[in-house]
Amino acid sequence: MRPSDLNKRAELTVWPGNRPARTARCREFQTLRAALAAAAEAMENEDARPWIMTEEGDILSPSWIRANAGLNRQH
Repeated sequence: MRPSDLNKRAELTVWPGNRPARTARCREFQTLRAALAAAAEAMENEDARPWIMTEEGDILSPSWIRANAGLNRQH
């Protein structure tokens, strides 16, 4: 992933992390940076399992998001 990818569109899907779920919340963001921030917040405050799909079609798992959440504050 390149730094410029942080400025591209992304879609965040948030699944509940502490119970079985049949539905998830989905939301589009203008930037991957904003989606990362929202995903990190959901993980911290809601015990959620967020997944992000980038404009390029990459799927970012909860583990990737956790490891890279700081990217939303860079650049």
